[in-house]
Amino acid sequence: MSRFHHSILTKREHEIFLLLMKDYATKEIAKELGISEKTVRNHISNTIQKLGVSSRAQAMLELIRLGEFSLD
Repeated sequence: MSRFHHSILTKREHEIFLLLMKDYATKEIAKELGISEKTVRNHISNTIQKLGVSSRAQAMLELIRLGEFSLD
């Protein structure tokens, strides 16, 4: 059985939130992924909206709760 499940996140959203979980700032994420800070913020906003939460922190908690990320 595959350990992968269908993600509610796009590949890019997943990459961004993985870096957010590692305490990267928006500017650092943009540099790491070779995209603009505005694009990073747009992806974060889209994810927050998709999850029905109101902040990055709540989005991260919800993604952990949903099994998208683990704390190990």
